[in-house]
Amino acid sequence: DYVVVKFPRFAFEKFREVDPVLGVQMKAVGETMAIGRTFKAAWQKGLRGLEVGRAGWTEGASLNDDGLKGGDRESLLEALRRPTADRPFQLKRALGDLVRAGPDPDGAAPQPPTFGEIHEATGIDPWFLDQLLELVELEEWFRELAKVDPVHVLRMKRHGFSDAQLGCLRGHDESEVRRLRWEWGIRPTYNVVDTCAGEFPSATPYYYSSYETEDEVRPSDRGKVIILGSGPNRIGQGIEFDYCCVQAVLALREAGYETIMVNSNPETVSTDFDVSDRLYFEPLTLEDVLEIVERERPIGVIVQLGGQTPLNLAK
Repeated sequence: DYVVVKFPRFAFEKFREVDPVLGVQMKAVGETMAIGRTFKAAWQKGLRGLEVGRAGWTEGASLNDDGLKGGDRESLLEALRRPTADRPFQLKRALGDLVRAGPDPDGAAPQPPTFGEIHEATGIDPWFLDQLLELVELEEWFRELAKVDPVHVLRMKRHGFSDAQLGCLRGHDESEVRRLRWEWGIRPTYNVVDTCAGEFPSATPYYYSSYETEDEVRPSDRGKVIILGSGPNRIGQGIEFDYCCVQAVLALREAGYETIMVNSNPETVSTDFDVSDRLYFEPLTLEDVLEIVERERPIGVIVQLGGQTPLNLAK
């Protein structure tokens, strides 16, 4: 009852002379993993957890941010034919142009790439392209609403849209969206990924957020501490941060505390199945961490062991 999406983390900005075209050679420096009830929700959550300045599946502030030389049809198709780390965001622009292109009976307006041309240029299975097209259509629907009510917001949250994304679509900041969402009682539920395939209860449940009706988290009355991991690895922030988090877990457990880890990198030791009492596989963003803190009510949150990401959140 869940979908997992993994995104590699690249650092081409630090290696200017490296060929950014992706092939069989390993060029990623880490990865992030996202779990959602649908592909669309997990896709958005994965991009949010990648920590590349995106609040989800969003376009860059400029064409250059998305690895594009131009925004016209031919420039988009030329870029999409080259597999690079920017391709997800180039796809966003191409599908956005496709959705926003209105009827043009005279054929005078510039035409965006067609669905078939995008498929041919990328080789991406049409099922995935169709799912992504639905996300773009949802954005346009939400942007054009005369008035937003709780039903609309819940629908968008179930498709993985962050508060920052919703705010951008309606001209509000993230905090205003969060305030309204909390007023309306729209909060995430947490579901278990049973690490033993349901054969017997898992010793350490992995949790992921969704916006459903059932919540499987059962917070205890014990004193508990949340430890924020380091998210996807990057140059200058390596596995040693996660090992520091593990040492903190062991020390806190010895002192009698319940330990809760929040991280999104499946390759690190801090997300090992028997390290913490509970593990939330969630992006390390303000929105996601605040919801976990609100749910668990810990006596404190340790931010100094996971590197720069948790330190930035501490502000």
